[in-house]
Order: sequence, then structure tokens, then C-alpha cells
Amino acid sequence: MMVAAQVIGNDSAIAMAASHGNFELLTMLPVIAHNLLQSLDILANSSRLLTDKAIRGFAVNRGQIAALVDKNPVLVTALNPLMGYEKAAEIAKQAYAEGRRVKDVAAEKTPLSRDELDRLLDPRALTLGGIATGPNRE
Repeated sequence: MMVAAQVIGNDSAIAMAASHGNFELLTMLPVIAHNLLQSLDILANSSRLLTDKAIRGFAVNRGQIAALVDKNPVLVTALNPLMGYEKAAEIAKQAYAEGRRVKDVAAEKTPLSRDELDRLLDPRALTLGGIATGPNRE
């Protein structure tokens, strides 16, 4: 937080100095250069510290991530074009309230098959944009 505060302050000083560059004499260039270089230096150092002290050693729990994604209500947005916002919102609300997978609730509340729901609600495919229309969508 301190690094962020300092960088924001440096940015403000740079902006003010840049606005006072009368007659293209660049009289404020020393303060601009100093603050820019200081910001770069403290950002680089804090990035290294964050990596060494906080991020290194993290392990990704892919099973937990997959479980959380499967329960995320945002998945139902892929169902909106097929059944409308109201029905999709109902599925999302029920899945969230019951702590269940969106696909499981959608399977109970819609005539869509499991295979079709797997295709429509595939998180990776949803990152591609558009509506899933065929089995070979990649």
C-alpha cells in the first residue's frame, strides 16, 4: 500500500510538472525523471518482495477451483439466449442458495440433456465469447 501511495504521488507530481513545461524549455524534466525512476525502482523492488515473501510456494488446488467454477452463478448467462433471463436467473439463484452446481440445477429445471449442458456451460468455451453452436467449437 505504501508503494502504491508513493507511485500515485509521483504520478501527480509528474502530471503537474508536465503541465508546467513552459515554452518547451523542459525546466521540470529533472523532477519528472526523478519521480518516474523512483516509481519504477520501488515497483520493481516491491514486485520481487511480493514474489519472494508471498507468492513463491503457492500451489494451485485445481479440484477446488473446478468446484467453485461449477457453482458460479455467472455460468447461467450462457443459457439466457435459450430460455430467457428469468429462467436462467431462477436457476442461478437456486444453485447459489443450495450450494449446488449450476449444471445440476439446470438439468432438473430444463429439458436440456446433460451432454448439451456440458457443452453450453463449459467454462473454457465460454471464455471464447459467443454462443456455443456445435460440438467442434474451439
